[in-house]
Order: sequence, then structure tokens, then C-alpha cells
Amino acid sequence: MGRVYVLELDGKVYRCRYCKSHLALAKDLASKDFHCRQGKAYLFHNVVNVNIGDLEERLMTSGMHTVADIFCSCCGQIVGWKYEAAHEKTQKYKEGKFILERGRIVNGIDSEFYLDTHLGGSSDAEDA
Repeated sequence: MGRVYVLELDGKVYRCRYCKSHLALAKDLASKDFHCRQGKAYLFHNVVNVNIGDLEERLMTSGMHTVADIFCSCCGQIVGWKYEAAHEKTQKYKEGKFILERGRIVNGIDSEFYLDTHLGGSSDAEDA
């Protein structure tokens, strides 16, 4: 295995909830009006410090898309997906963009005060 190189972004950033690695700049946020199985999701023009998984066809509420899951390159947690291709003309604007699931990221303000609130023996742990 090689060394993991991590980019540190300047400005307001969104970070991985699990390891606090920088993932995206606030200025690259395209939309907060997306949803995933776990709740809200944000669309970004660019992300960093992620590994891209295998392509797959996925039927979403907006139609069929070719997507690849994205994983934090530091801790390996899934943080969202990348839109590779949209099969419907009205969805082409998503191609090449990234979804970060809100429950898997924190913004710069949240990460400054992040506390692990999971107590031992808790039965409602977050899906990993």
C-alpha cells in the first residue's frame, strides 16, 4: 500500500464526519435540494480526497443514472456518489458532479465543535 496524500482546502470546507478530512469547498456547492436514503444530500461541482468505486446503473427518483459510489480516501467510509451519466435529457446537468450525503459530512463550523455523542451500548447507531 502506498502513502495517502490529502489535500487541505482553503476557505469554508465540508469535511468527512468520520475522520474530518476535507472533501469540498462551500463555493463548489451546486445545490442543497437533493435526497438520499438517509436524508438530505448536497450536489457539488468538485470534491477532493475521495476514491471512486465501480460504475453501476441506478434507478433514482429523477430517472436512470450511471453512478459510482465515492469513499473518503483517508478512512474509507462511503460519503456519496458521482454522476457519470444521466439517461434523461433533463438530468444531463448532473453529469460529472458529486453528491455528498449530509449525514456523512460536517461543515467547517460543525467540525469545530463536533462531539461524539454515541455512548457505549446505544441501540440507535448510525449506519456506516
